[in-house]
Amino acid sequence: MSDATSPTFPLATSSWDDAELVALQNVIASGRFTMGPLVAEFERRCAAAFGSSHAVMVNSGSSANLVAVAAAVLDPRNDLQAGDEVIVPAVSWATTYYPLHQYGLRLKFVDIDLDTLNLDLDQVEAAIGPRTKAVFAVNLLGNPVDYRRLQAIADAHGLLILEDNCESLGATFEGRFAGTFGVMGTLSAFFSHHISTMEGGIVLTDDDYLRQMLVSLRAHGWTRELANDNVVHPKSGDAFEDLFRFVLPGYNVRPLEMSGALGIEQIAKVPALVQGRRENAAYFQQKLGGLDDVRLQKETGESSWFGFSLVLEGALAGRRAEVVTALTGAGIECRPIVAGNFTLNPVMRYLDADVPAALPAADKVHVDGLFVGNHHYPVEPQIDLLHDTLAALV
Repeated sequence: MSDATSPTFPLATSSWDDAELVALQNVIASGRFTMGPLVAEFERRCAAAFGSSHAVMVNSGSSANLVAVAAAVLDPRNDLQAGDEVIVPAVSWATTYYPLHQYGLRLKFVDIDLDTLNLDLDQVEAAIGPRTKAVFAVNLLGNPVDYRRLQAIADAHGLLILEDNCESLGATFEGRFAGTFGVMGTLSAFFSHHISTMEGGIVLTDDDYLRQMLVSLRAHGWTRELANDNVVHPKSGDAFEDLFRFVLPGYNVRPLEMSGALGIEQIAKVPALVQGRRENAAYFQQKLGGLDDVRLQKETGESSWFGFSLVLEGALAGRRAEVVTALTGAGIECRPIVAGNFTLNPVMRYLDADVPAALPAADKVHVDGLFVGNHHYPVEPQIDLLHDTLAALV
C-alpha cells in the first residue's frame, strides 16, 4: 500500500529545476511583477518553438479559450454571430464550451471516436447545417485531430477552425504542431500540463489582426499595449488619452511577469519533455496492449501523451469504481477522461445546445473511462504496476 501523500504513480509532477527557481528569484528581486518584458520574450520564444507567427500569453488555458473565442466573434472579417452554431466534441473540459455560450453561440455537440477520443469526423460532417459556422476542435490527452480531413471538411463548408490544444502541447500532425492548424490555437501551462508557469495560457495565431485583438482583449480591451498604427483602433497621438482608451469588450486576464520568466525556461525543455513522454507511451502501449479488457487511445500523428487513457471493456466493463479502488490502493492516481460526456452535467440547463439523441462513445467514456498520468521521466516500473493491478482484476 502506497502512502496516500506520495503515490507511486502520480498524475502530475514538476518539470522545474534550478533554472526555474532562479528565474523566480530574479523577478522577485526586480520588483516588476505585472506583465512586462519577460512575458514578451516568452511569447517570442513560444511562437518560434511551435512555428507560429504570434503567441499571446494570458493567465490560464481557460482564459486563452475565452479571448480566442472573443477575437473570433469580434473580428469583422468573420461571419460569426450570436445564434450561430459551433461544432464541439461531447468529451472535453468545461472551458471549451463556456466561452462559446458566453458569446451567444449555439453548441452543436457531436460524438467522439472511441479509439482516438477526438471528434468523430463522420459525425462532424453530418452535423453541418445552414447555421453552422465553426468547429472548436479539441486535441484530447495529447492526441491531435486528423487535421487533413478536418480542414477538407471546413474548406468544403466554409467553416472556421479553432483549436483547444491545452492538453496537447508539443504534439504534431504530419510534421506540423497541433495548435497551429486553426485560425487560433490555445495552450495551457498549468502545473499538471506539459510545461508549467504555475498558471498560464497561450494563444497561437499566424494572423496579426487577431494578435492585436488578443493583446487588447487580455487587458481591459484598451489600446495601451498596441502600436500607434495598429488595426484595432489607431491611437490619437495623445499619450495621456491613449493609455485609457477602451475599444473592445475585454477582460483582465494578463499573466504575471513570473509566469513569463518561468515560460522562458520551460519552453526550451519542450523537445526533451515530449520525447520522455513518447518513450513512456511506447512502453505503455507494448505492456498494456495485451490486455483484452482495456481499450487504449489510438494515436493520430505524433501525440505528446498528456496521460494514458483506459476504457474498460469485456470483463472490466461496468466495474470502474472497483478499478479505481484497486488503482488507488496500489498508489496509482487516476481521474475520469476529462469530464466524460459533458452533456450529462447539470450545467447544460444554462447552455444553448444541440445535443444528439445518442452519444454512445461519449457515454462509454463517461461510465467506463479513466486515465492515469504520464511524465517526462521514465515510468516503466509504474506502468508494470498498472498492468499487474488491472490484470489481477480480470
